[in-house]
Amino acid sequence: MADLTKRSIPFSPPDISELEIAEVAEALRSGWITTGPRTKQLEKNLAAYCRTDRVVCLNSATAAEELNLRVLDVGEGDEVIVPAYTYTASASAAIHVGAKVVFIDSMKDNCEMDYDRMEDAISERTKAIVPVDLGGVMCDYDRIYQAVERKKHLFRPANGIQEAIGHVAVAADCAHALGASRKGKMAGEAADFTSFSFHAVKNFTTAEGGASTWRSIPGVDNEELYHQFQLLSLHGQSKDALAKTKLGAWEYDILGPWYKCNMTDIMAAIGLKQLERYPGLLARRRELIGRYDVVCDALGVKHLDHFGPDHTSSGHLYLSRIPGIGEKERNEIIVKMAERGVACNVHFKPLPMMTAYRELGWDIQDFPNAYDYYKNLISLPLHTRLTDEDAAYVLENFAEVVREYL
Repeated sequence: MADLTKRSIPFSPPDISELEIAEVAEALRSGWITTGPRTKQLEKNLAAYCRTDRVVCLNSATAAEELNLRVLDVGEGDEVIVPAYTYTASASAAIHVGAKVVFIDSMKDNCEMDYDRMEDAISERTKAIVPVDLGGVMCDYDRIYQAVERKKHLFRPANGIQEAIGHVAVAADCAHALGASRKGKMAGEAADFTSFSFHAVKNFTTAEGGASTWRSIPGVDNEELYHQFQLLSLHGQSKDALAKTKLGAWEYDILGPWYKCNMTDIMAAIGLKQLERYPGLLARRRELIGRYDVVCDALGVKHLDHFGPDHTSSGHLYLSRIPGIGEKERNEIIVKMAERGVACNVHFKPLPMMTAYRELGWDIQDFPNAYDYYKNLISLPLHTRLTDEDAAYVLENFAEVVREYL
């Protein structure tokens, strides 16, 4: 029995050690605090970790998602397929480039989109599909690629990169999934393009930040593709600040009136040490998930399947679903947990329920499975600053509160 003396359990604080603090201090002392040597080193280290050739570090996953679409020349008149059950960035990036979002309902009792409906939605206007690795569990990329292969006869490439890919591009939102794997492929090497988030609440953080990576595409030079990302993220400037420090190399050109979304060396300093610690952080998350699963299984509470014979999750979120309840009861449980000092959350409210998307014409009634998954869902605190005693406190209180509704 856990000690139920009231504790304060935050939902998802960053796990920052003295290693990160020391590296940031060194970056500050170095005189190089914008994009520079630490950012370039983090890109190399992340590429090796994801088993890809190139990574470009940026200021957010949203920027990464948008630049993935921009290098594919996705724009007005094009369609991008997005799960209805996700965070806004998965859809807003497509809206930013002028494309039409096509939302897909979830599978029944599942947070992944319905792959049959996804395949049916592919048309001559479809240029990209944005799978979402929710909670750190990778999607069924084999099924997604089967769909785009079967619909190749409808595919109309917008540029040379799309033509080289040869099918509707799979531009994965892996914001939650750094370190996850499925059927032998790491997050980052399964999709044509992949975006990661390094926001403060993520397993791996640079405070803010994100990254893009991609599978090598026959006929497309990875260095040239990396250079395109650099141009898009630095005002279209032909040289970054690091390149301009070489003696006599001050001159540069502006090749396009583009964007400003680069990562700084201060952010990268955090990331360099986070990546060194990351295997241990993932192992701790797996241990906590094992404890949560035991209690939820005993209660009859459904939860995300983080680990199986063909997949390993990054363990970003612990999604639990209380049988037989609706939004009202779910919200009551969250309040009761908060009164006991435990911060819970909901991941996610389907986008057709949000004001911005309702005003664009979507209706949650068209996405019944997404709503059903959401209405009884509670995300429990899952992070590496939880002690064993904290985890026991969360579970004892959760079990006590939930039993009132079973």
